[in-house]
Amino acid sequence: MSTQNIVEKMFEAGVHYGYSKSRRHPSVSNYIFTTKNGVDIINIEKTNELFEKAIEVVTKLAASGKTILFIGTKPEARQQIIETALALNMPYVGERWVGGSLTNFPEIKKRIIKLLDLRDKKEKGELDKYTKKENLLINKEMEDMTKNFQGLTGISRIPDAVFVIDPKKEHIAVTEAQKMNLPVIALLNTDCNLKQVQFPIVANDASISSITFFLTKIKEAYTNGASGNIK
Repeated sequence: MSTQNIVEKMFEAGVHYGYSKSRRHPSVSNYIFTTKNGVDIINIEKTNELFEKAIEVVTKLAASGKTILFIGTKPEARQQIIETALALNMPYVGERWVGGSLTNFPEIKKRIIKLLDLRDKKEKGELDKYTKKENLLINKEMEDMTKNFQGLTGISRIPDAVFVIDPKKEHIAVTEAQKMNLPVIALLNTDCNLKQVQFPIVANDASISSITFFLTKIKEAYTNGASGNIK
């Protein structure tokens, strides 16, 4: 797809809508095309330049069989993040970031193992020996752990990179990724500090259509990179 077509598709998806000028972070100033009725309009052509770099990174990660952790807990991003990660058989966090998920992964892994063990015992009927009250407590614990760790149950080690929707909201995850020297690819709006992200994509991070556009392209890039069909 040509650059012009990509830019047109971005426009159709509402990628260009930033937040109000009063919320603008100074680091994104060069990516603002204009301000209309107090709302910043993002320069899509510059966004596309950033996005091409992100696509290149994702493609290389895929070609090397690397794992990307997808993170997006805001309501507009949650479903798209989960669907994309599942389609690529990648880990994800779509509900709540649990502190230490990267920087204290060994401890997090213990809790994941406990969750999988309890599920296995429940399926085999090994929890039937407990009282009704005890089972209620066990089920509540499983419910909480599922909410926190469901997207991480398939990994045994720290991922190789992270993809984040709105690094301002997911600042704890981004900070942990940086401490672990993991590359961070992020879709971020005009209120974010793009200097805190290695591979920023300045665009609307609060619209389902915009988020879906970028995640669809990221999914395609990873799939193509993994299969060797690099465009």
